[in-house]
Amino acid sequence: MRWKWSALIMAMLLVGSLIPLSMADENTNQTASQTLQLDNSTREMTIAGQLINQLQRLSKFAERRIEPIKDKLPENSTILADYQKAEDYKERAVDEYKSGDYYNSILDSLTAMHFYKAALIQLKAGKEKVENIRERMRIETGRMMEYFKMVEKTIRIAQKQGLDVSNLTLLYNETRDAYKTVLDDLKAKNYEKAREDLNAAREKKAQLDGELKEIREQLAYKNADKIVREFLVRGEKGMEIAQKVIENAKKRGYNATELQKRLDAFQEVYGQVKALADEGKWQDALKVMNENRKTIMEFHRAMEFVRRKAEERELRERVKDLKTFLKEIGNRIQQDGRALGELRRKGVDTRRADLQLRTAVQELKLGVELIKHHRPAEAKIHFAIALDLIHKVDEFILAHA
Repeated sequence: MRWKWSALIMAMLLVGSLIPLSMADENTNQTASQTLQLDNSTREMTIAGQLINQLQRLSKFAERRIEPIKDKLPENSTILADYQKAEDYKERAVDEYKSGDYYNSILDSLTAMHFYKAALIQLKAGKEKVENIRERMRIETGRMMEYFKMVEKTIRIAQKQGLDVSNLTLLYNETRDAYKTVLDDLKAKNYEKAREDLNAAREKKAQLDGELKEIREQLAYKNADKIVREFLVRGEKGMEIAQKVIENAKKRGYNATELQKRLDAFQEVYGQVKALADEGKWQDALKVMNENRKTIMEFHRAMEFVRRKAEERELRERVKDLKTFLKEIGNRIQQDGRALGELRRKGVDTRRADLQLRTAVQELKLGVELIKHHRPAEAKIHFAIALDLIHKVDEFILAHA
């Protein structure tokens, strides 16, 4: 009997002991859950706060870059659209953070950052494009200096031969002044005005080209014998080169039908001109040249194409190692510069060669910039122009050495 009571008391004690234990486990679980929730909320608040700080800095950075030029951008500009979206999402993110909605604040902060960066990337690309346009304007304006020298020479020759060059001189002065205005705009960094003035200068040049062509035609008939003789000499050399190219092409199995066709047509015109020249009928010979200008131009264009292809092959081989290519060209430019300096000291007029060398340097710089922006095809065009100009400088130096 005593054992039964003892067993009952033990059972009651066990049951009694179970209740506090279960209650203790439940309280522990609730505390852990509350701690986890608190940790998550704290982490969200911390992340949201850090993002807001970064977002504010990015916003100020974008504001300094975009606000000063907003009025200059077109209304449908994607830069402005992305910038405005970024501003809207930033305001939402800040408001959500203040109200304790950290999760959505994080999402909107990241979205705002995305649009700020998109606007800034487009802005950078636009600036690089504008810089390229400015550089091309400088190069075009620089090239005009050589063109003007050619016009001046034509005016002097025409005056000596008694031709009326008053209209040509007027257009020359107006065109030169127009391009000088563009240079002044570029120096003053007034690029919008430079673009407008460049269009006006080009229109003037078109008028000058027309008048220059007319004066040259008049000069041609006054100097028919010289022009015809030069045509015959140049034509003979061209036919020899063309024949060699055709023979080499046939040996290698290439199709030279088109070049042969143009050579045959040119030979026929050449024969007519030579026959008249042999009789001393220079103006008649010149008339035949003018009447067959298209045939003559097509032949010389074909020969120029052959020459350029050879230069392109050379350029492709040399540009494979860009560093070596630029080093070689740089050395050539330095050597040519020293050689031109020596010629100047001897009294040789090197202004044209100096301009060609400076332009070659500009073309090389533009080519390097295009390479940096992963535009090799366009860069090669400028490298080719630079090489051609350097070849001309080399020829000038050799001729006056």
